[in-house]
Amino acid sequence: MSFNMNRINPNQTQVFFHDGRYETLTNEELEEFLLQMGMSDVNSSMESEVTD
Repeated sequence: MSFNMNRINPNQTQVFFHDGRYETLTNEELEEFLLQMGMSDVNSSMESEVTD
């Protein structure tokens, strides 16, 4: 499944799927979503970018 992410504020990220769907997720929901996708390392790097 392909998707792009866009941080819209410190606690919310929009996830855009290539089939046209999108979801707005809190940090906790995003972490769970990335774990399900097998991408937990991405979440760690996103958190460091937000705080830098």
